Amino acid sequence: MTEFRVDPRQTTAEERAEGVRQAQVLFKLNHTMPFTDEYNALVGELFGKNIGENVFLQTPLKGVCFDQVKIGNNVFIMPDCLMMSRGGITIEDNVMIAANAQLISNNHDLHDRQILICKPVRICRNAWIGAGATILPGVTVGENAVVAAGAVVTKDVAPNTIVGGNPAKFIKNV
Repeated sequence: MTEFRVDPRQTTAEERAEGVRQAQVLFKLNHTMPFTDEYNALVGELFGKNIGENVFLQTPLKGVCFDQVKIGNNVFIMPDCLMMSRGGITIEDNVMIAANAQLISNNHDLHDRQILICKPVRICRNAWIGAGATILPGVTVGENAVVAAGAVVTKDVAPNTIVGGNPAKFIKNV
């Protein structure tokens, strides 16, 4: 897992402009009729080339740094997903993410809270993230794994397992 630190006080004019552009595209997306050409174009504009085919993305969507998100094919994301993406988020093929899920790849330094500590989040193939679940920085959810509704995932989830609770713990094998 690659950890890095970001000081938003030292962003370039180009980085700030890109953040503004993404925020404006996100606002338009969240206020556009779904299943239209305009909606699909805005999804493409927000994620660029980092989005696969047959992705079903329901709004509202929330978050930042969408250029750091990679979404595979046949992915299903329900409304109110939060993607705090500064550290990078990878969602592999055939993943399902239920409503109100939070994918968090950055956190604040305890001593200088302006500093972001960033660690990538990875959701592997065929995983299912339950409603209201939170995936914290640096976590990988293994292939075919299930994260129960409301779970707070602080550690990697093994492939072919179900986890739940706060903090999430092993429940059983799939």
